[in-house]
Amino acid sequence: MQTGIQHLHSGMAYLVLAGLIAVFIYALVGALGNRNFTDKDRKFGLIGLIPLHIQLLVGIIIYFISPLGFSNMTSGNAMADSVSRLYALEHPLMNIIAVILVTVGYSRAKKLTQDRARFRSLYMFYGIALLLILSRIPWSAWM
Repeated sequence: MQTGIQHLHSGMAYLVLAGLIAVFIYALVGALGNRNFTDKDRKFGLIGLIPLHIQLLVGIIIYFISPLGFSNMTSGNAMADSVSRLYALEHPLMNIIAVILVTVGYSRAKKLTQDRARFRSLYMFYGIALLLILSRIPWSAWM
């Protein structure tokens, strides 16, 4: 079961990154082009939001069933090894922060009234979240 969930988590990562990049570029073009923020634009923001939240749920499951996650953190050896620290602390923490940023950016975009500010909220928050996610991907095990 753990292997299947890890494959799901790794496969969904491509979908999450593609969604975040697509929304980032779409919102940046919308802001620079002075377009009106329509209901279609709001729904387009969900392309980055929904897969990221699903990825978070799958990641939480992995964190508690994997020997590299919570059990490694409670053993006290995670901070001594950089790979263990990445899996037990850095990767989950940065990605949770990224999920929070995307959620806040999407919520702000819905509540703001000016079109350019709505697009700006999307591209700024999604862009920062994308950078955080890219910084903590375990590249040696991912590709």
